[in-house]
This record gives sequence, C-alpha cells and structure tokens, in this order.
Amino acid sequence: MSVILHLGLGSFHRAHQAVYLHRLIEQGLGDGWSITAGNLRAEMADTVAALIAQDGEYTVETVSPAGERHYERIRSIARVIPFEPTLGGLIDVGAQPATRIISFTVTEAGYYLDAKNRLDTRHADLCSDLAGTSRSTIYGALAAVLAERMRRGAGPVTLLNCDNLRSNGDRFRAGLLDFLERRGEIPLRAWVEAHTTCPNDMVDRITPRPPADVAARVLAATGWADQAPVMAERFIQWVIEDRFIAGRPAWENAGAEMVASVHAFEEAKIRLLNATHSCIAWAGTLCGLHYIHEGVAVPAIRRMAFDYVTDDVIPCLDSPAHPCPIDLPAYRDVVLDRFSNPHLQDTNQRVAMDGFSKIPGFIVPTLRECLARGASIASTAMLPALFFAFLGRWQRGELAQPYLDGVMDPAVAHAFFAASDPLAAFANDPLLWGPLAGDTRLLAALRAASIRVDAFIEGHAHG
Repeated sequence: MSVILHLGLGSFHRAHQAVYLHRLIEQGLGDGWSITAGNLRAEMADTVAALIAQDGEYTVETVSPAGERHYERIRSIARVIPFEPTLGGLIDVGAQPATRIISFTVTEAGYYLDAKNRLDTRHADLCSDLAGTSRSTIYGALAAVLAERMRRGAGPVTLLNCDNLRSNGDRFRAGLLDFLERRGEIPLRAWVEAHTTCPNDMVDRITPRPPADVAARVLAATGWADQAPVMAERFIQWVIEDRFIAGRPAWENAGAEMVASVHAFEEAKIRLLNATHSCIAWAGTLCGLHYIHEGVAVPAIRRMAFDYVTDDVIPCLDSPAHPCPIDLPAYRDVVLDRFSNPHLQDTNQRVAMDGFSKIPGFIVPTLRECLARGASIASTAMLPALFFAFLGRWQRGELAQPYLDGVMDPAVAHAFFAASDPLAAFANDPLLWGPLAGDTRLLAALRAASIRVDAFIEGHAHG
C-alpha cells in the first residue's frame, strides 16, 4: 500500500489530482496507491462529513462549451480525516512509512512569500504558526507532520505543491526551510533538505464552486443522491517534474505529462490563463456582470484579454533566442474559448479573489520583462488598472459580493485611497510590485490605463 496524504480537500483537488489517480486505478494500474485527505482549517464541514459518510466517494460532473455533460464517480480517496485543531489524524498519516507523497492545494495566497521567496511575516496566522500556537498554515502543518515523521524514522517523502504558484515546488520549499529556520528547528530543517523533494508542477482545470443544482443533475443522471459532487470543465491538464524521492503513481498512463522541467508550461498557463482569467473577472465585475462567460462575450473585455496576451505576453515567452515549445496563439484562443463556456456558471467573485497575490505572481513578471527590453507595457497595465478600480469599489463598500484576499492587509488597501494620489500610493506598494514599486514608468502606464478603464466602465455599466 502506498498513500498520498492530501491537504486541502476543496473542489479543485477532487476535480483534478483525485481524478488522475482514479483513472489510473480504473485501468488496473494503481499499484496500491490511494489518497487520504483532510483540511488544515475548520472549513467545508458539511462536505467533509458527506465524504466521510460516502467512504470518500463522490461524483465529478464535467461540461463542455457545447453543454455536453459527463458524470464520473471517483473512488481514489480511501479515507477522509475530519478536522481538529491539533491536526493529529493528519500528522499520524503523514508520519507513516506507507505515505510516500504529501500533496496540497491551499491557494496561491497561502504561501506568504515575498519577491525573494522569504516569508512575509505581516500575516497573523503565519506569525501564530511561527510561534507554535497554531497549525493553520501549510508550513505549520507540515512542520508538525515532518517532525513526527523524522522522530519515527519513517523515511523520505515527496512534498507536491498543486497550486497556481510559479515554480511552486521550489518556492514552497524555500518558504518551508525559511519557516523552520525562523523557528530554530535546525535538525528538522536538515532532515527536510536530505529526505524530501518538491517537484514543480502545472495544474489546469476550471473548477467553479459547485452550483446548487449540481446534486440534482447527478441524481437524475446516475440515480445516486451524492451529497458532495463537484463540477468542472471537460478540459484537464497536469504537467509534473519527475522528481519523486519515494516513488509515485504511473500518472502518465492517466494523461499526465511527466517532464524534466515544467517552466515553459507553467509560464504559459500562469500568464495566458490565470492572469487573463483575473482580467475578465475584474472587468466583468466593474460593468455589473456576475459570470466569467458574460465578460468574455463583451467585445471590449475580450479585446483587453487578447491584447494583453498578444502584445506583451507572447513576445516575452517566445523569442528567436528562446523559442517556446507551445503554440501560444493557439493556446490563447483555446483559453478564451474555455472561458466562454456558459454552462460552468463560473463567478467573477471566485476568480477575482486574491488580487494581492495575483498581481505579483501573474502580472508583474510580464511588466518587468517588457520594461527590461524597452517595450511598451500599455496592454499589461490594463490588468492592474482594472484591479485598482475594483479595489476602489471594495473600499467604498460598493461590491455586490464579499472580496476575499488571503494576503491583503485591509488597512494598507484603504490607505491607498486616503492618500493625496491614490494611484501613486498603489503603484508604490512593495507587496504588489516588488522592485518595480515606485517606478515612474509603471506609474505612467497605470495612469494611462486607468483613463481607459474609466472610459470602459462608463460605456459598459450594467448596474
């Protein structure tokens, strides 16, 4: 028996990583692998309880842009561990020799990393974990798991980050080692360096929050009253660096791509898909729309996304000196078509969250590279200008739905708009911009983009 302990039992894991292992098992190629999963925080209590009652089984409903629906009952999660604050059940499983991989999906905001991959200790939950008074972050939880694993002599384990974070394995590893060093856990830090690997990977499947009617559709299609179904688009992709210190499932037989380096794939996905997704969500919200597909149908919004990719991203990622192995124009068009799927009912609220992580992670690299070669940043500057207008709505209490951001300090964000020049204060924030903070070229581009955003809002307001 070989176990993957997964931390973060949300919809994305159940529509992605768990699906790959299920399909491998269905082919008779699972080779004894299974998933044990649980959450690091007291969230999704009803879903967790339903999964426990269903022995970890649930249905994935997929839908194509044409509205074709397919239902698949997933059986790869062998055990679900209910939440309790000490994480005792998760620690015990993680410290067993049979556990060969610990994977996690905690969203890109859950890593608290600055531009130098050091921990940003302005966050209360991270400080609490550093002090040893909680285990609510991925670092606090894994420090406890790995300390017990070291104590028991349970052997090496792969730590597999499955979030939308550039160089996600490398960056997480830097954060974990920094965490252990700050806590003075030097023997554990040395053990982690010697007994773990952290492959980078790229994950892709649009997975909206399960809509209220998905359970009824599952019941009608399958006859099973599933209390924990998930919904996703038909498209799915997983590209993984093949660096596993204690073995792995043969995921390539279920459609995953095992590679030596994930860099080209993740750059294309983060810049062409993730950043564009946020662009559409912020723009759609500003003109009173609710769903992503509605925004894609607005020519001005689709043009913003198209121009950002065409004018700035593609020249960054594909040049004569460094040709890209991916057909980026074709990938751009596929992405926009995927976003146009009306059957996903994917909300702007879901995609618009965590802007304080998405600007530095998804957008700033393109700004930086364009400026370095003396190119215009006019098309890319539209994205943070949209977010600035969105943030203005938030601080005035004018958003129809709550805005969630795991990294944003609300006092800092409110202070932007209390400044004599709010846009300059925004452009000077080091958390958002890193070394570009205060750059006069950035501010000039944001000013020009903000004028265009204001005109867009005036011409497209729906409410």
